[in-house]
Amino acid sequence: MFEGPEGAGKSGQIERLADWLEATGRKAIRTREPGGTPIGERIRDTVLRARVEVPPTTELLLFAAERSAHVELVIRPALARGQAVLSDRYALSTRIYQGVARGLDPAIVELAVGLATGGLEPDLYLILDVRPEVGADRQRASGRTPDRIEAEDLEFMRRVREGYREFAASSARAELIDAEEKPDRVAARVRALVEDRFAGWLARGG
Repeated sequence: MFEGPEGAGKSGQIERLADWLEATGRKAIRTREPGGTPIGERIRDTVLRARVEVPPTTELLLFAAERSAHVELVIRPALARGQAVLSDRYALSTRIYQGVARGLDPAIVELAVGLATGGLEPDLYLILDVRPEVGADRQRASGRTPDRIEAEDLEFMRRVREGYREFAASSARAELIDAEEKPDRVAARVRALVEDRFAGWLARGG
């Protein structure tokens, strides 16, 4: 799963990794959260484009509802077919954004995550790391209107980044990648980590 603060370049790096895997005959699907399913896309539009106040606990539960559909309709079926799943965000986003940055009770966050995922955790989190100022500059340069979370202030984004960095430092399932490097260098680092972590799967041809 790809994770990281806003403007880290997750979507582009997922495309690069997926293209590389497919070119070498491996089976992988690419997806995203929130979204990834018809109902998930509707929830995504509701929670990210809402023009009304969305309390943190409501936000948590909306993302949990979206994730439960994503797990049941996309991720578990893909794994059952022997495919790798490359997702732009997963449960770690909830732990960081709603838990660390919004300040919700970690026990409540974990309850929502567990209900949505059924305990399904990724083999590897690739965390693309950028400073909030860099991420904000990239978003402005894209010309795209920021969604409700992307529009949060720099202090919120600093908490997000620090949460990701702390998780990466403490988890064997996470790798922190400097995403301020040029995209080609970031992609090379991603491929190297995937080759190292999944050498057996890659040797079998996916």
